[in-house]
Amino acid sequence: MNRRYRKTVIAGNWKMNKTAADARSFLNELRETSAKAKWCDVVLCVPYTLIPAAVRAAKGSKVEIGAQNVHYAESGAYTGEISCAHLREAGVKYVIIGHSERRQYFGESDGDVNKKVLAALAHGLRPIICVGESLEMRELGVTMDHIRAQVKMALSGVTAEQLRRVVIAYEPIWAIGTGITATSEQANEAGCVIRECLRAKYGARAARAVSILYGGSMNPKNATELLAMPDVDGGLVGGASLVAADFANIIHASNQ
Repeated sequence: MNRRYRKTVIAGNWKMNKTAADARSFLNELRETSAKAKWCDVVLCVPYTLIPAAVRAAKGSKVEIGAQNVHYAESGAYTGEISCAHLREAGVKYVIIGHSERRQYFGESDGDVNKKVLAALAHGLRPIICVGESLEMRELGVTMDHIRAQVKMALSGVTAEQLRRVVIAYEPIWAIGTGITATSEQANEAGCVIRECLRAKYGARAARAVSILYGGSMNPKNATELLAMPDVDGGLVGGASLVAADFANIIHASNQ
């Protein structure tokens, strides 16, 4: 982490888990811990149906509520989708875009990701843009080229001013939900490449202000080591965000 230039962000991704009652209980338990999180922003990305309950439960705390996906269109015949305007009206501040599970299971392309990023920024939402490689890509030695291409495509048309509201999460696909974690050095290497890509497009000042998260099985045991890396500015936390005590411990690690 480098707090001199950018904010630490700890974002939980509940995926398709929990109920509204769970959200209320979780946030009540987390309230005291999040109040002490003076060095980081805390975000909880919940399923669509849980958003109203989560927003109410988080009111008056330091936790912001996010969504896990959004459509790029303003409105229209997109059965089952949700727009940026819907999310804003519901009280959402952040939205995950381009998660590997969306790319893998729902066929989202880099072009789709870019359109969603532009839509989110136009509506005042903060996109958490996910990039990362498969195990095959890593074994072939094309990881960094793949990440650069994803970052460049995702940010096509994004201005330097808009970049200030962007968060990028490096999530090695082979480490998501597997219990396998990239080493702190691997995570930092990817963070460095992402920042170099930003520097080439937007300049050093803009690049150093962007928070880059690690998103592959971060947990209370490895959080401190990962967050000690200069280009790891937080975490996009999956499984460990489902347990309030574990998520609180990661928040605590980010405040050391």
